[in-house]
Amino acid sequence: MTRSPLPPELREQLSARLQYYRELGIHDFYRRVVPAESSAAEDASVQDSTREAPAASSTPVEAQEIMPKSVNKTSIPAAAEDRAAALQAIRADLGDCVRCPLHQQGRMQIVFGTGSPCADLMFIGEAPGADEDKQGEPFVGRAGQLLNNMIGAMGLKREDVYIANVIKCRPPGNRTPLPEECAVCSPFLLRQIEVIAPQVIVALGAVAAKTLLAVNQSLGSLRGRWYEFHGVPLAVTFHPAYLLRNPPAKKDAWQDLQMVMKRLGLKPPAKT
Repeated sequence: MTRSPLPPELREQLSARLQYYRELGIHDFYRRVVPAESSAAEDASVQDSTREAPAASSTPVEAQEIMPKSVNKTSIPAAAEDRAAALQAIRADLGDCVRCPLHQQGRMQIVFGTGSPCADLMFIGEAPGADEDKQGEPFVGRAGQLLNNMIGAMGLKREDVYIANVIKCRPPGNRTPLPEECAVCSPFLLRQIEVIAPQVIVALGAVAAKTLLAVNQSLGSLRGRWYEFHGVPLAVTFHPAYLLRNPPAKKDAWQDLQMVMKRLGLKPPAKT
């Protein structure tokens, strides 16, 4: 049976979706085999779901009909131990990663992620620093101490949330991660998000925000509103390292976190 060509509007939307994955470094895709009798119904479903999806330049969209091979869409395990095991499996797949040149540029170890595998809130930064590279855990230096304080101000503990970075290896001299480095690590981060299934993601800093949202806008223009990343509400705020250099921005960061707290139904702890 010959299928009719896609409407121009649908072709454009699908092209934008594919471009989003290419910018993440995902280039291999498979197409689901559909029985002939259900092809018409699927065509209508694809058009409806794509029509509702925002453009990749503003808000990333879920890939339901076209799924990259590197994202393993399985049922989300409910029990904490099952999710922890699923995260361990991702870490095992990552191995002693040599997928990009960072493994030859002085990194000591891979910094995977830490926190509750059933966290409602997930923080995503850009890359490990020197302290993180030594200890193998994200956000353990001065910026990590400030992040702990920010989490505490929300009425949570570090072990209640999940913390990860876009890339898992420290760039030399703590330089900004390169786009190709972010692209290599992004599929593993996507799998972490799938397993944890948080209710809210907070992107810490410009690198995390631009990578997750597939945009090239300033951090200031991205703050203060909600986005959607693979079905998960996402907010953008300053990286704690930036707040250490620019303390007046802490007020703005607190406004961002209050927006997140409202979404999660959290109240700040009583002052003592």
